[in-house]
Amino acid sequence: MSAQAEAIDHNDGATTKTFVTVWFALLFMTGIEVFLTYEQIPTLIFLTALVGLSVIKAALIIAYFMHLKFERLSLFLTLFPMLILCIILMLVMFMPDSNRLMMMRPR
Repeated sequence: MSAQAEAIDHNDGATTKTFVTVWFALLFMTGIEVFLTYEQIPTLIFLTALVGLSVIKAALIIAYFMHLKFERLSLFLTLFPMLILCIILMLVMFMPDSNRLMMMRPR
C-alpha cells in the first residue's frame, strides 16, 4: 500500500459528529449566558461566570473550528500566550466599566 493510500485510510481529523457535538456544546453555553443575564446575581459572580464561559467557548472554537487541535504543538504554543494576553487586556479594559455600571444596574 502506498503512503498516500495509508494517509487516506488514517484520518486524524474530526468527524461531522464531533463538530455537531461541539456546536451543541457552544449553543448550550450560550444559553447559560443568556439565562444568567436575566438572573439577579452578584455582579462579580455574574462577570466571572461570563468570562469563564467565554474562555471555554473560545478554546472550543479555536481547537475544533480553527483546527488547532490537529496542528503541531509549536503552532498552539505561539497562539496560546496571545489568547491569555487578550483575556488579560479585556479584564483590564472592561472590569472598571462593569464596576462603574454596577451602581447604574437596577436592583
